[in-house]
This record gives sequence, C-alpha cells and structure tokens, in this order.
Amino acid sequence: MILPDRWRTGRVCVVAMSAIGDTVHTLPVLAALRRAAPTAHLTCVLQPAGASLVSGHPSLDEIAVFQRNTPLRSYRDLRRRFGTPFDLLLVLNVAFKAGVFTALTPASIKLGFDRARARDLNWLFTTHRIPPHPRQHVQDQYFEFLAALGVPAEPVTWDLGPRPSEREAQARFFSAIDKPVAVLVIGTSDPDREWLPERWAELSDVLSERFGLLPVLAGGSTPRELQAERAILARARHRPLSALGWALRDLVWLLDGAALVVSLDTGPLHMGVALNRPVIALMGSLNPKINGPYRRFGDLLVDAYGEPADAHPPSRQRRKGRMQFIQVADVVARVETWKRRYADPQRVSAARAITSPTSSTP
Repeated sequence: MILPDRWRTGRVCVVAMSAIGDTVHTLPVLAALRRAAPTAHLTCVLQPAGASLVSGHPSLDEIAVFQRNTPLRSYRDLRRRFGTPFDLLLVLNVAFKAGVFTALTPASIKLGFDRARARDLNWLFTTHRIPPHPRQHVQDQYFEFLAALGVPAEPVTWDLGPRPSEREAQARFFSAIDKPVAVLVIGTSDPDREWLPERWAELSDVLSERFGLLPVLAGGSTPRELQAERAILARARHRPLSALGWALRDLVWLLDGAALVVSLDTGPLHMGVALNRPVIALMGSLNPKINGPYRRFGDLLVDAYGEPADAHPPSRQRRKGRMQFIQVADVVARVETWKRRYADPQRVSAARAITSPTSSTP
C-alpha cells in the first residue's frame, strides 16, 4: 500500500500523545518525513512533557499540546486551531484520546494502525490503516507508517540535541567534575519496572570504587522516586549526585555528556540510545524485543523478562515481579563489557570538549 503523495507539499500532522519513550521513537519518523517533504508544513501533537522534549526539533514547523488533565478544553482548542484540513494525519498513538482527536480533526487521509494493533477502537477513527504485521519493536512499527507512504526510514536520525543554546549549561556542569559521569535512571511511572534502592546504592559504590565513575541519579520527582533517592543516599558509601526532577531538555545534555547510562525501562533509556550514549538497560516487566534499546547496545542489556531458555518472541504481555531477579553482579558484568567495548578514553575527564554534536545515526 502506497498512499497518494499530495501531502508532500501540503499539511501533515503526526499524533503522538504518548509517553516519553514513544515520543523519542516519533523523532525518526519526523526526520524522515522532512527529508521526503522539505516544503510540507509539519505539525506534531504531543502531551506537555513530550512537547518540552521535542521543542526546537529541526523537522517541525509546529507543536500542538494536548493537556490530558483538561481533555475537553484541549479537544475544543485544538479543533479551533486546526480548522484548515490536513492533507495527512498519522496516528501513531492508539489510546482513545488520540482516537477522539482523530475524529475531530479534518484530514484527507487519516492513517492509523491495523485493527489488531489499534487499541481502544482507534481503528474506527482512521480512514486508512497500515497492513497487519507481526509484533516488532515500537520503532519499527512506527516505520511501517513511512513504508505506507513510500518514504525511506534510513538513515535513522533522532536530532534530539543538545541544542546549541544548551551547550553552555552542559559545559558549565561538566567542567566542575573531574570524573566521567554514569547517569543512573532510578525511577519510572510503573513500580513494577523499578529496581530495589539498596541495589542501586551498591551499584553506585561499585561504579565509584572499581570504575572511577561519578554516579548521578536521574528521574522524576514523584514521592516514590524521592523515597528511592533518600534510600540510595543513605546506603551509599560514596554519595552520588542527584538530578532528580530536572527538566527533560536538561536531561538531554546530561545524558549526552555521560560516559555511561544505566536505566530502567523508561523514557531516558531511549533518550540515551538516541544520543548514542552507551546504555545498560534493566528490563523485566516489558519485552525488550518491543520496548528495549533500538539497534544499539544490545550487548549491554540486562534481560529479566524471560528465563535464560525463554526465547520470548515479541509480545505486549507484561510480566510482574521480574525486576527482583536482576542482581548487582548482572549489571556489573555489563559495566565490564562497557569498559572493554565502549569506554571513551577522552571522557576520562568529564570536562571534555562538548562543542561537537553527538552523532544520531546508527
């Protein structure tokens, strides 16, 4: 299926009203659309956090924000804002809220997922659907939309940053540190994807003592994350820094400057991959073949989703209680792999030259 291409000189809207990880997966789609349609007017509809992360993206002409806390007002405001029909609406998000927006927004073509993958009756609101396909990584599922448009996905580029305006803050932070940084992403929106604070504390000490790294805690500022932070700081012999609650754009330059990232299954994991920083992903609840690091750092993955003999084909099934099986030794083994294969000698001093942009292609 190749759809008509009049959208290439028209108005295109990408609906991505989802979590930060999925927002990161949207970025290569935006970049590919811009390469294929340099003169099109490209809009992306995002939730507030996603909008803040994508701010300044070079492929976008316009960002529209959906406020999920006030959905009726958001639907009304967006409906007024988008009175002029779009030539193409890509519905990457399958939640019901995206379906309502799709129904209310005029567009010649509304392209969504096939019926099997479109949750919450989302398929009812689209005019066209991508062909059925076995489950695969979220990023590759998004690329199915490009295939339906006849748009190459390669080269895969995220263009996440840091932006030139963010380099000064990055340089100021890292110039005050005399060790390479390991960012530890300790919190998620789902307790079943989190790791025990005492294991984070032990890992932090190992990173400090054995590998000469300075751990920096990262994540949100929810009560659960702040409680984990207190427990880690109380147990660790070498006190890590904390960047909990930092704005997402600040987290971009922090991750970009890190020598190593150790992350739970959450948005910053995919941000680190997009920035091409070595990421040790700790995964147990969600299938890494769908939600894991995309194309990069598979040798650093700690996979507790299945037993060692469990091939666990791509599936959306959630598995509870799996994170407890990840031991500190499992993570340290991946740190050893990082040291052999990825450690950058130029990052021995964290006051590194950070004026050259990070590569964003595989």
